[in-house]
Amino acid sequence: MKLLVTKRGAPWRAQLACGGRVYPCALGRGGVHAAKHEGDGRTPAGEFRLRYALYRADRMPRPKTRLPVKAIRLFDGWCDAPAHPAYNRLVRLPIRASAEPLRLSRPMYDLIIVIGYNDAPPVPGKGSAIFLHVAAANFAPTAGCIALKRPHLLALLAQLDASSRIVIG
Repeated sequence: MKLLVTKRGAPWRAQLACGGRVYPCALGRGGVHAAKHEGDGRTPAGEFRLRYALYRADRMPRPKTRLPVKAIRLFDGWCDAPAHPAYNRLVRLPIRASAEPLRLSRPMYDLIIVIGYNDAPPVPGKGSAIFLHVAAANFAPTAGCIALKRPHLLALLAQLDASSRIVIG
């Protein structure tokens, strides 16, 4: 299954098409760019695999999908420190490096699909933590991820498997 993300309107507004459906989504505050760098707020352009899904088991049931699925644990985080060996990887907090916690009070990370960007192997400084995740109520821009309404993310996830790819451009 291929997902196609195309810009629409403001640099961070877009739509995601998949399986004959089109969903509104938010992109990074810096728009889409092929030259993504850590902290630039851009969504990377290109075609990428969808690796696996993460979800908050305390807030929702296990989502239906053919992608691998993991429950987010209390101390899970994502390393965003370019010099650290675990850069752009799921980590257990605390670590001696900058890392973003995945258990947030806001619902943004209740459901995450990990996009295979800069992960095989990670290039320090090229960008980390690029996900499909739950959008803010007003589709506010993200730090580089793609955000959809929760029902749309769940509908999309139900169609995905290990061969699924996302095309951002």
